[in-house]
Amino acid sequence: MHFLHRNWRNKSELEDLRQDVYARVCEAAGERIPEKTKSFVLTTARNLLIDRVRHEQIVPIDATFEIETLEIATDTPSPERGVIARDVLRKLQSALVRLSPEEREVVLLRRVEGLSRTEIAQRLGLTERQVSEHLSQGMRALAAPYFRDAIELGA
Repeated sequence: MHFLHRNWRNKSELEDLRQDVYARVCEAAGERIPEKTKSFVLTTARNLLIDRVRHEQIVPIDATFEIETLEIATDTPSPERGVIARDVLRKLQSALVRLSPEEREVVLLRRVEGLSRTEIAQRLGLTERQVSEHLSQGMRALAAPYFRDAIELGA
């Protein structure tokens, strides 16, 4: 209660918060008894407070009004941005096709799938040094068209 009292601004909700903490702790203890109960209870209380703050930051739908009347920028890309994005994707696809199969595979595993160099090496049967070299060469080849365009534009 001391933790809740110290960290929650609305004192009328403290009893409800305590009950919620107890409920969460009992539910978790049903699966497995924690080794350090005090830190577990305090962590549970902290997580509950975080959840409550997040919940309070959500604006209910009935409290909003016509978004169009606000005249604010939306996340919808403009037609120009769509054309630019398609051009970038075409350049990237063209550059990917020109990579060696090993470079392409390493770049995709690292940058798209998010695998580590060690995981890639294990998966492809390469050394980590080979993975690093393929990744470096592949990334340079992918970046070249963009730097070439920047140089041509005088940037």
